[in-house]
Amino acid sequence: MTSNLPLKFLSVFLAFLVWFVVSAPRREPVSERAFAAPVSLVRMPRDLTITTPVPDTVSVRLRGRVSNLRSLSSQNLEVTLDVSWLTPGDAVITLSPQAMSVPPQIDVVSMEPTKLRFRVEALRQKVVPIRPFLIGQPPPGYSTGDPTLVPDHALISGPASQIRNVTEVATERIIMTGRNETFVQAVAVVSDSSLIRIIEPLATQATVPVTPEIGPVAPATVTDTTDSASEEKPVPEKKKIRHENPVRH
Repeated sequence: MTSNLPLKFLSVFLAFLVWFVVSAPRREPVSERAFAAPVSLVRMPRDLTITTPVPDTVSVRLRGRVSNLRSLSSQNLEVTLDVSWLTPGDAVITLSPQAMSVPPQIDVVSMEPTKLRFRVEALRQKVVPIRPFLIGQPPPGYSTGDPTLVPDHALISGPASQIRNVTEVATERIIMTGRNETFVQAVAVVSDSSLIRIIEPLATQATVPVTPEIGPVAPATVTDTTDSASEEKPVPEKKKIRHENPVRH
């Protein structure tokens, strides 16, 4: 029996080592930590759009063992919300821990905010003219004519409440500084509002006439070639001689 004693000690040591490794997580202290989890809206109806701000992230507090919490980051946490049920009007979504995907050994303690409120509107389309956006002036002595665009109208899409007030869209900036001749340039079509989207065309071809300026025509100078010596002189008036009759005695 004494010959098996070292082997028994080795078996006990290995069993203790396995128990120590396996039970280490359970002996680790539990902690809480706050994260900024990104919000993801999925299955949004194609004919609707959200017109008021929605938070990009929500603050979540998670509880778990220190090693498990250290392995988490905001990149692998996400609050996923199904919005396929939305209709035009005011919407309210209640956030719940079930909306987060976390490892089994992690608990969701709280979420802030607990509700998301926003407004939903129907999308509409409209055709509007495109306005060339010229910046700067050509050099002195040159003038800019009326630009032409091909195509000159665009199809846009946006919320019904906003698109009814849109009368035109513009091109990106066309720089006129230093231009001394007519030029053609492909420019993008842009919208001033983040909620108004350009469907087509995404770009247009602008032709901008630049021509030399023509100054006022000076009046013609008439040279008098008449000899000053030949000017007509006034004829002296002839003196009248008065003849008197002799006095007779």
